Amino acid sequence: MYEGLKAGFALPAGAGKSSVRGVDRLKVILMGSGALACPLLEGILAAGRDDLVAVVTQPDRAAGRGMQCHSCVVKTLATSRDLPVFTPENASDAAVVEQLAALEPDVVVVACYGQFLKKNLLAVPRIGTINVHPSLLPKYRGASPIQWTLANGETETGVTVLHVTPKMDAGDILAQETYPVAPHDDFCSLEPKLAAKGAELLVRVLDDFRAGKTQGIPQDESQATHARKLAKEDGLVDWSLPAETIRNRLRGFAPWPGAYTFLPGGILLKIHGMSVEAGAAAAPGTVLEAGGAGPLVATGSGALRLTQVQPAGKKPMPGAAFLCGHKLQVGDRLGAVS
Repeated sequence: MYEGLKAGFALPAGAGKSSVRGVDRLKVILMGSGALACPLLEGILAAGRDDLVAVVTQPDRAAGRGMQCHSCVVKTLATSRDLPVFTPENASDAAVVEQLAALEPDVVVVACYGQFLKKNLLAVPRIGTINVHPSLLPKYRGASPIQWTLANGETETGVTVLHVTPKMDAGDILAQETYPVAPHDDFCSLEPKLAAKGAELLVRVLDDFRAGKTQGIPQDESQATHARKLAKEDGLVDWSLPAETIRNRLRGFAPWPGAYTFLPGGILLKIHGMSVEAGAAAAPGTVLEAGGAGPLVATGSGALRLTQVQPAGKKPMPGAAFLCGHKLQVGDRLGAVS
């Protein structure tokens, strides 16, 4: 069993297979677009034991008010390191696959790439395609594992390195380590911690590939859960939920889709900070206090103090400052527009 694999996984009799005979250096292609992939790139280069022959990332996209084209963080980093960069619209296109195959990679590493990889691409590397996934698989398979880990109030998460198969995040596990979730963690603080841990695990797995001693351990399908891709609507606060659940969703969903509600009259109010407090029984969304550090709002269980908010067309501000300029009263209801 791979050293550091999460307790609870056992290698069935006859399961697991040697990945490759020992080699001196591996030719690696990295496929990634999000910030999670940057420490992996840096980790491979810093270790200096393998050759990063190409980086594949998403094409430049128009963004912002001016809709100007911007490169993703991985392309920017790879370019600064003078690495060959590919930005195909479809990485599984036959012409793209042919270009990548010409590089004769031993391993393709995928992390936060954003495209489904077809069998023709998975067949390119000599050893195989592996993924660095920020959860304790088989829990939280899918596009948003960190976000849903936080939203569900988990106190422990981790990173898994696994073989890529046609079924999403279901391949054999090569390495896995747990990582604690701090009470103050949100997506912006937890993602870089897991990315750093993923870089450590990746380097270890590549070392084992070179030594020819890596074994894959099948996942327990009965324990699989799914972390679906987030939508803008996930940020709309459901005041009927418990206060702690709403706070956890903000931890997971910041910076996008964040948390938002509507003031009386249908005015949008984004919420950037909140704290759980006791509160009198009232219909969910009812303003219990309109003073202090910010509005106190009733939920399905407990109450939430809105400590940092952003009214439509304004900059973020403390909850107390918001109350100075807005006529919010005790008994007003916050919630979705009818």
